[in-house]
Amino acid sequence: MVRIELTGWERARGEASRIRTKVFVDEQRVPAEIELDDLDPHCVHALAYAQGEVVGTGRLLPDGHIGRMAVLREWRKNGIGTALLEALVGAARIRGDREVALSAQTHALGFYRRHGFTEEGAVYEEAGIPHQAMRRKL
Repeated sequence: MVRIELTGWERARGEASRIRTKVFVDEQRVPAEIELDDLDPHCVHALAYAQGEVVGTGRLLPDGHIGRMAVLREWRKNGIGTALLEALVGAARIRGDREVALSAQTHALGFYRRHGFTEEGAVYEEAGIPHQAMRRKL
């Protein structure tokens, strides 16, 4: 069973940083210096717990963008990404946002489509990885 905790950066910093480093820096070779940014303290962070450990994370920015969605490799394909995404969408809805947006890695487009997101514009590169802007009305 997965449990999602929505929290601030002070609480999320250690675990979110650990997971984001493993997924983005170690696996995907995103430069470490661009992985953590000055937006983190202003975001709602989601931490996914499974079997007593944090196995995934994501964040909701003040402008309604969802980002830094990451699940540890050994926990993927277990509904954790869905639980994280729906918790962040729910937080946006409660906050009064009318829509959410994100920058999806192109290999994950199907995942986001299944959750009601639609593509906008052309594919572009970010940190050497192809991305697609997506949006979902709430």
